[in-house]
Amino acid sequence: MRVKVISRPTDEFTRERSQDLQRVFRNYDPNLRPQEKAVEYVRALNAAKLDKIFARPFVGAMDGHIDAISCMAKNPSYLKGVFSGSMDGDIRLWDIASRRTVSRFLGHQGAVKGLAASTDGRVLVSCGLDCTVRLWNVPAPSFMESDDISDGSLTPFAVYTGQNAYKAVDHQWGGNLFATAGARLDVWDHNRSQPVNSFEWGVDTVVSVRFNPGEPNLLATSGSDRSIAIYDLRLSTPARKIIMQTKTNSISWNPMEPLNFAAANEDCNCYSFDSRKLSEAKCVHQDHVSAVMDIDYSPTGREFVTGSYDRTVRIFSYNGGHSREIYHTKRMQRVFCVKYSCDASYIISGSDDTNLRLWKARASEQLGVVLPREQKKHQYDAAVLKRYKHLPEVGRIFRHRHLPKPVYKAQNLRRTMMETQQKKEGRRRAHSGPSSVQKKPMRKGKIIKEIE
Repeated sequence: MRVKVISRPTDEFTRERSQDLQRVFRNYDPNLRPQEKAVEYVRALNAAKLDKIFARPFVGAMDGHIDAISCMAKNPSYLKGVFSGSMDGDIRLWDIASRRTVSRFLGHQGAVKGLAASTDGRVLVSCGLDCTVRLWNVPAPSFMESDDISDGSLTPFAVYTGQNAYKAVDHQWGGNLFATAGARLDVWDHNRSQPVNSFEWGVDTVVSVRFNPGEPNLLATSGSDRSIAIYDLRLSTPARKIIMQTKTNSISWNPMEPLNFAAANEDCNCYSFDSRKLSEAKCVHQDHVSAVMDIDYSPTGREFVTGSYDRTVRIFSYNGGHSREIYHTKRMQRVFCVKYSCDASYIISGSDDTNLRLWKARASEQLGVVLPREQKKHQYDAAVLKRYKHLPEVGRIFRHRHLPKPVYKAQNLRRTMMETQQKKEGRRRAHSGPSSVQKKPMRKGKIIKEIE
């Protein structure tokens, strides 16, 4: 006689890391849970409140410069390394993990206006108002892990002198070329003491330059004549140029969608463009109340961070019109440069008060080791929050941010001015004859004045 016995392993009924808690198998039939949406709504409400309770974005400050920080650069080959340049000509290499200076690069006589590192992380290019471009050897990661600090012993292995001051520099992705911005756009090679190519379009100064991460021969610049120009190194003339209503201070390409770029403008807004269609902006990102000085995309391409003259740092979604987060401290002054870390977990900002500040990209993110059950809990909270954030109570808590009083007042004043202008335009059209008042283009197109 054969007897069959049902055998169930113990692992199927007990949770991981615990042998006393029984695993519960649930039936997900919606008819058995009529209060499912009500329960999820309460969980979304609690998740929004907990997100505010545990929001501690500020990690620490890196103090060492004695003048305002004007520019920064990331080391693509070393996750914890970041370069910073100040107005007194001092360049420092920082270790983010220990928040200390690893090396100092001394040589510029004036303000350092541009820093860029090569793709392999071995060469640092700097330029400044002293009309020089300097190339430096970057210390190896093994040296950065040690406790030794190189104080002013590093000297440039190449110095190129120009006729005009330089405003910005950027290095080609995966190549030996780098571009400097000033009275004109110059393209240099590591092995040449003179520019291999120069571009001029107009007579105004070029204030920023960025190489395209997907197409190494493509670069974008912004000038003091309110222009944004796209250049192709394979052509002898620039490709496209648009004239905006106000000046653009910085440009950043989307690393995951290299055809798109974002521009930080003087009119308190950021604009996302598609390089194939420059007749209008893809999206207008607004929330700042003063000029936006710098912008940098996350390595994921889903968000970017901005630093503004209103002494705040904001994080925007790549397709969102308003900021997701705003970071500020009482002592932080005008923010001149911002960078995302190479793992998209942290943000570094440099301001007028000589400090580099380290922030978490997610304000309520837990630092340290996260257990699997905790990670699943965080993922579930994020999912229900995304599902119910359109509801009034959840959305109010989700969107609420504490603002500094000057920013709050300036934001209300700016909103009042815009509403008044819209009312004025509406009344003018209502009390005018047909076709007598020219209709202005849509908001995404009216910021562009001319296309060349």
